[in-house]
Amino acid sequence: MNVELTVANNVGEIVLNRPAKMNAFDDAMVAAMHQRLAEAASARVRALLIRGEGPAFSAGRDLAGAEPGKEDAELILKTVFNPVIRKIADFPAPTFAAVHGPCLGVGLGIALACDVVYMADDAKTGSPFARIGAVLDSGAHAFMTARIGGHRTLELIYSGRLISGAEAAQIGLVNRALPSASVLEEARKLAVQTAQGPTAAFMESKRLVARIRDEGLGLDAVLEAEARAQGAAGRTEDYREGIGAFQAKRAPQFVGR
Repeated sequence: MNVELTVANNVGEIVLNRPAKMNAFDDAMVAAMHQRLAEAASARVRALLIRGEGPAFSAGRDLAGAEPGKEDAELILKTVFNPVIRKIADFPAPTFAAVHGPCLGVGLGIALACDVVYMADDAKTGSPFARIGAVLDSGAHAFMTARIGGHRTLELIYSGRLISGAEAAQIGLVNRALPSASVLEEARKLAVQTAQGPTAAFMESKRLVARIRDEGLGLDAVLEAEARAQGAAGRTEDYREGIGAFQAKRAPQFVGR
């Protein structure tokens, strides 16, 4: 199976498993990704981790069957790849990417669509599209501009320069750079920790951050949205448990609702 899902400790782990092709996406892999995401949502996981098997996170779209000059690139993005990016960005739980090796094209879009990205310090990412006369896609313009600014985004696009995970973390494109041998372990640790936390409250924050990104909310709108989110959190079992545990000086046991 080229995309696998396991669930343990309330954490779903999606594995891109087409290592012979550097986890490059063909139509079958895209369909499998949709299915695994739907299964993870149906399982009501409280955190989701995405990783790659083999030497890469993902090299992007499998171009072996590409037909330059004949295929409709706009239609392919709109109907094949963009829905995957949107589904990850909107996933109803905190999301994490553990990235090693090449992370390019739709692979980069998938990683950056996650809430938190841990990357191996020797991983490689960027925009190689200048080499094939194409445009950076899969939401990367939005994700990269939000994280590193338009000037750095365009420099990477114009130059086609691939950067290491260490540099990606240094400029703020990803959260952390770690030794390749520990990046998955550390990402899993954070995913498990998050899944044990007040995930209903976390989702209020995730939705608010998305609104700031997508709607450009100003301070007054954010203050109002935070008040509504705090009101919603105050009606959850986790809020009552959290306050009760604080008052009783014990560790809270959150259930995610």
